[in-house]
Amino acid sequence: MADTVLVTGASGFIAKYVAADLLKAGYAVRGTVRSLGRTDGVRESLTGLGADTSNMSFCEADLTAEDGWDAALEGVRYVQHIASPFPMAQPRDREALVPAARDGALRVLRRAMAANVERVVMTSSTVAMMYRANRSAEHRFEENDWTDPEWDKLSAYIVSKTRAERAAWDLFGEAGKDKLVTVNPGFVLGPAPDGDAATSLDLVKMLLTGAYPAMPPISFPSVDVRDVAALHVAAMTTPGAGGRRLIAASDTLSLRQMADILRAACPERAKKIPKWTLPVSVTRLAALFDPTIRAVVPDLGVRPIPQSAYVTALTGVSFRAAEEAVRAAGRSLIDLGVA
Repeated sequence: MADTVLVTGASGFIAKYVAADLLKAGYAVRGTVRSLGRTDGVRESLTGLGADTSNMSFCEADLTAEDGWDAALEGVRYVQHIASPFPMAQPRDREALVPAARDGALRVLRRAMAANVERVVMTSSTVAMMYRANRSAEHRFEENDWTDPEWDKLSAYIVSKTRAERAAWDLFGEAGKDKLVTVNPGFVLGPAPDGDAATSLDLVKMLLTGAYPAMPPISFPSVDVRDVAALHVAAMTTPGAGGRRLIAASDTLSLRQMADILRAACPERAKKIPKWTLPVSVTRLAALFDPTIRAVVPDLGVRPIPQSAYVTALTGVSFRAAEEAVRAAGRSLIDLGVA
């Protein structure tokens, strides 16, 4: 019988690619969804990604509730904990997303520990690594760097990811940390598997549709979802990966660079894609009125550079150029009719 892997939040962007890769590798996959009414759509997406879903099952479980998680963990060898809230418009309360992210993660991880699973791979983010006051304009960050969640410039999403990952490592402690791996992706792009576009792809959609006439001066470590999925699967069984935080990104792109890439890749949308970058002062003013812009205030004027060579050396997973991820995201959104 194939080993069973639990994938939380199976209807999500990263989770679909992870589930597809696991199925292709011969695992049985059990996915959690908040409503079983979504399962047909997930199966269809996985089939579109080239996976045979005959070894895929689903269970209903929500990060904010206790019900369903004991059944979800029954007979599971590995856990891929991917589910976490990621709204495009950030709430003003910087702690608002913490209960779902941190408490939800602990709800899953405690049960995983009780079920004595072999390893948990938890999706964190580079945002849990790279934010603190007084960063340099070229900010290099490494595996052991942590965001300061008390910095008052942070958005609710950044705070939630940092507190959730910290809580996970505290829960496993020194004695059990080899059973936990975190994958810390940058801004996740790449081809949309279906019309249910991920929050990270909403940014590409806004560029393609000219939602804003100009762009804030921000840059993100960027990565293709296909490489993020490959890293999740590799992290599950790679000797020596236990207890590590794996940065999933090797390139950094500004919004201006993304726009230029999309303009070349999607010439039919070239006239709509913005060409101008806002000054920092104007962006700060606009953030007072627009919650989407407010979320990027901590990123203004800083170019974060991920130091991720160790990840490829450890796992064998290399990262394709971020330009390819942007092109694939843009073309897929247009081809699916969602941008």
